[in-house]
Amino acid sequence: MTTWVWKGLSTPVRTTRYPAAPDDTPGTSPGRPAGGAVSPTTGADLIARCPTGALTASDGHIVVDPARCVHCYRCVRGVAHPIGWESGYEWARATSGDGQPSAPLGRAFHRSAHILVVDAGDCGACLSEVKQLNNPYYNMHRLGFFITPTPRNADILLVVGPGTANMRWALRKAYDAMPTPKRVIAVGTCASSGGVFTPSFASGTGIHEVLPVDVIVPGAPPPPLAILHGLLVATGRAAPAERPTAAANGTVAR
Repeated sequence: MTTWVWKGLSTPVRTTRYPAAPDDTPGTSPGRPAGGAVSPTTGADLIARCPTGALTASDGHIVVDPARCVHCYRCVRGVAHPIGWESGYEWARATSGDGQPSAPLGRAFHRSAHILVVDAGDCGACLSEVKQLNNPYYNMHRLGFFITPTPRNADILLVVGPGTANMRWALRKAYDAMPTPKRVIAVGTCASSGGVFTPSFASGTGIHEVLPVDVIVPGAPPPPLAILHGLLVATGRAAPAERPTAAANGTVAR
């Protein structure tokens, strides 16, 4: 027993330095399509291969809607001219017109924000990534984020899943029970746009049909660092990602 105690004390637990410094450790992010300039033929082929309509053409460019991308890799595998790819993780985007989250939380929440996680029909992928935030590597407690089981103590409602018909009432009740000010984060492609499940009799086009969403974290599923970035955006401690445009995308094979 003494040997194991000593081994635990002598073995340091590494924690990511993000957000104080970028995290370039291999495997922390799967990356996502970046889009860019393409020929009409290549662009039409890539758009036709996308199962969720995440790719559109604009002025000779492919524009990627991250909120609809499900990371199927059909735009990079099995094609003559694969789409551009970026390997970052700061994907969280504010949903208001000016690009900034609405109803800003004050500085009192910068080191103490409580999160209520609701599974609104998630397949298990996004929820699994959310659970990683409590492990020693990501350790969201060091940044003042804590999970709470009750909406009465929650400042942030973090939702995974497309918001199925059976969960809409529960989502609204949880949101109404939260004190103000409060924020809603839609985590994952399903929560952001409905993903591959929309439109259908069981779910709509994301939880914005049920609740006022402040921040979306795209990805299917998004890596823990992307979710952590979403929490920082929701509390005003990080800048949100820019909205995708043709001019903002890089260049891919023509």
